[in-house]
This record gives sequence, structure tokens and C-alpha cells, in this order.
Amino acid sequence: MASRAEPTDTGGRRDWRDVARDAADLALLGILLTLAAAPLLTAAAAAGTASAAVHDWTRTGSWPSARATLRRFGRSALPGVPVSLLALAVAGLLAADLAALATGRVPGGPPALLVTALIAAGLTGYAGLVVVEVGGNGGGRWWAAARSAARACLDAPARWAALTGVTALAGLLAVLVTPVAVPILAGYTVAALHAVAGRRPVS
Repeated sequence: MASRAEPTDTGGRRDWRDVARDAADLALLGILLTLAAAPLLTAAAAAGTASAAVHDWTRTGSWPSARATLRRFGRSALPGVPVSLLALAVAGLLAADLAALATGRVPGGPPALLVTALIAAGLTGYAGLVVVEVGGNGGGRWWAAARSAARACLDAPARWAALTGVTALAGLLAVLVTPVAVPILAGYTVAALHAVAGRRPVS
């Protein structure tokens, strides 16, 4: 992947070639993330490694080397297995609950469906912040990232809501776009999460 910190011919200003290069880099990141997460048990390691790469890119302007990325993925693969299992279990339970409420198989009706949908959206926003936090600590310390993200959500609910919006929009786009474009969307989503989480309130 190329560096976005390379000088340009426009006096340091970014032109369309820089934007196209960044878009291609993020698309490649999403494809690699999807391939690495395909076994499911490696999903957490893949997400953490991709987040760490985006963290480096946003702060230094350069992507980490392939060797460093593979080393991060290898270190986080085994510790990430319980995280992957937990995420899959929570996602499966929420999906089953939403489907049961939507089809009327369980009582509650539209109010219960709305509350469950809001809880699910809030959890995805929290999960997005956990991914950002784990990227900041090298891609493997999930439990520390989960605690840090929980504190950040309570301290800045508006940012939590914004991250929830990012994940909700990504989910909607994943349904609307052609399936072959979903891996590309994954890279853009990780970058968007970092961009939103990195915003600081104006004093």
C-alpha cells in the first residue's frame, strides 16, 4: 500500500490521485480483512489487525509493512478466538430475537421490536469503538479495548451515537450493494469508525 504522506506537485495539497490512492488502499484493506475473517474464528484478529493498520495510516500517513501486519495477525489470532465466538453468539441471538419479534412468534409487537433494534444498534456502535480502541493498542488487547470503549461511550454519548450511525449505515449499504462490493465496504467502514472516534469536541 502506498503512503498518503508522499509529496505532490501541487504545493503539498492533495489532488484526485491522492484520493484515488487512498480509496484503492482502503478497498484492498477491506478485501484482505474479509479473507482473513472468512474462517470466522479469526474474525476478531482480522478486525483488530485492520484497525491497527488504519490507526498507523491516520497518524503517520503510511501503512505498516506486510511483515508487521502478518506479525500482528499471528499474535492476535489465538487471543481473538473467544472474542470472535462471543461476537458471533451475540449477533446470532440478536438476529434471532429480531426475527422472532418481526414475525410475531414472540409477544411484544412493534414496541419490543423497536427497543430490541435500538439495543442492537447501540451494541454495534459500541463494538465499532472497541475495534477502534484495539487498533490503537496494536490489534490484540481486546478486553482492555472493551473497557476503554465502555468508558468512552459513557463519557461521550454523542460520539457513541455517531459511531452507531456509522455502523448502521454500513449495514444498510451492505444490504443494498452487490455482494462483491461488501469486502470493499469493510475497509471504508473501519476508516470511517476511526475518523468519527478521533473527533474531539470543540472547547
